[in-house]
Amino acid sequence: MTSADILSEEFAEAAAKAGLHARQNALATGHPVVFVDHFGRYVQEFPDGRRMEIRLLPGVPRESHLQIVGELPAAVE
Repeated sequence: MTSADILSEEFAEAAAKAGLHARQNALATGHPVVFVDHFGRYVQEFPDGRRMEIRLLPGVPRESHLQIVGELPAAVE
């Protein structure tokens, strides 16, 4: 069994590529994704391209644990 160097540039690139692939697959199959953007905001992105800034509410049942703060402008990719 080989050991992966998790501090290597190759590992970081592979992890970023896997994350991007998972995000694209989720959106393509109709599932929203949640992530932290480069401003430190929690963002929920929907398959139609809309993005909302959200807050996660601890201790609240899963079906209602997100609070929408507001809609974000369309992303430039």
